[in-house]
Order: sequence, then C-alpha cells, then structure tokens
Amino acid sequence: MKIAIQGGRASFHDITARYYFGENIDIEECESFRQLCFKLSAGEVDYAVMAVDNSIAASILPNYALIEEFGFKIIGEVYLQIKQYIMCVPDTKEEHIRWVMSHYMALNQCEEYLLNRPMMERREYHDTADSAKYIKEHHSTDIAAIASKYACELYGLKLLEPESIETYKNNFTRFFILSTDKKFKDETANKATISFRLSNEVGALSKVLKIIVDNEVNLTKIQSLPVFGKAAEYRFHVDCEWSDYAKFKKSIAINSIVEDLKILGEYKKGEFVNDYSRSK
Repeated sequence: MKIAIQGGRASFHDITARYYFGENIDIEECESFRQLCFKLSAGEVDYAVMAVDNSIAASILPNYALIEEFGFKIIGEVYLQIKQYIMCVPDTKEEHIRWVMSHYMALNQCEEYLLNRPMMERREYHDTADSAKYIKEHHSTDIAAIASKYACELYGLKLLEPESIETYKNNFTRFFILSTDKKFKDETANKATISFRLSNEVGALSKVLKIIVDNEVNLTKIQSLPVFGKAAEYRFHVDCEWSDYAKFKKSIAINSIVEDLKILGEYKKGEFVNDYSRSK
C-alpha cells in the first residue's frame, strides 16, 4: 500500500499516515499539496494524508479547495497533537547557532521561544522533518531545526531543549485520509463533511442549518470559502456528527435551498492522538 504525504520521513504527515495505516506501508513524499493531489488522482498512490485544520492556525482553506477540485473522497480523519522540538547536529554549541529552519507554520507555532532568542534568524523550509534532514546531511553547525522528536531520533541529532517549544501546548492538527474510491462506505461512519453554495438571500444559511439541527445532527464546524473567479460568492463546508444515520440522510435533503450539494465524505470520527509510538 502506497500513501502520499506532504513532507518527508518523520514529518507530522508521515507520523499520521503510519498511525492510521500501520507501519507496513510505502510512503510517497511530496513537496506540495498539489503534487500530492496529482499523484493520488493519477493512481500512483492508494491513499493520501492531508492536513486541513490546526487548533491554533485554523483551517488550511486551499486544501479544502483542492479536495473539491480533484473530487477526492474523505474516508477518515486523525487529530494529531503537534509537539515541536528544536534540534541541531551533535557537536553544535547553542551560542554558535545563527539560523533556525523549519516550515513557516512550525516557526509561527514557536513564536514565544524564538522571540526570546533574537540571535536566531528564522529561515523557512518546505517541511519540518526535511529541515532536520538538511542540517544532518550538510552538517550545519550554525543552523538549528524545528521538527518532531521522531525526526531528531531518526537523523541522529541532539535536542537543544528537553521539552517541546511550541507556545501553546494544546496544539492539534486535523488530517484527512483521502481516496479516489467514490463507492467507499464505512459502516461505522458517524461523521461527514458536506459542502454547498447558497443564493445571496437573507436567511438562506439559517434555513439550511435549521433543517440539519432539527434532525438531531450535531454541527461541529462551519466555514466559508470564496468561489474562485466569482465575486461575492462563497462555498460553505459543514461538519456533521450523528448517532442515527437515517436522521443524517434526512437532514441533508436540502437541495431545494442550496446549490451544488456535495458529500465530501462519510467517515468515523477521528481519534485525538498524543502518543506517536505506534507510528515508528
């Protein structure tokens, strides 16, 4: 089984893939989410793992747009606790570090730590784990990397701090598991992501939400995304949870008041994962 991820080995995408599918998988590393989508669409991989939300940085809206653009099916989700560690090659002294390298989001998540160390200039890289790999391969004694503790262990680096350095410790990223199988069905599904467009009328959204809530379906998320190329038009994404699947199906009988209704996926509500040991 081959899984596409954005980033390299020991990235948070890699950790999520190995947690969800187990260790007996092949990983296809991609430098961008669009490249990941092309590989999944072309059948070069069986599934893909894609980050879509973070409890600090909010939704990654372009990724929702990619899922719809390529017509993928959401078949699962994982909430992974993000623990960022700062690391360097073993013979590096902290006072010699001039730069700290990582993905821009990881740098932002460690804002407080970095503000207290103005001598460390930030350098953006396409992936957290690959930044660790970079300083290992180049034996960079003046660069530190921010990545997972797993990346530190994998590339034989040393931790500058024994504990993680993210500003907010209760930091989770939500990952979707994506497939091209339109017929996929999970009998244990209790959650769905749907999307639709609405006419620009007073009360249109409230009518939709009322129908869903009246059927005892729990709305756990709602967001809007601009429709590309169309001024003042938006597409809504809604997450629904239910205990009675029949009521969920009844709740989305909203075709008469929405446009282009899509069920992006029905899947089992994801676990919150803070133990990575299963992913190694």
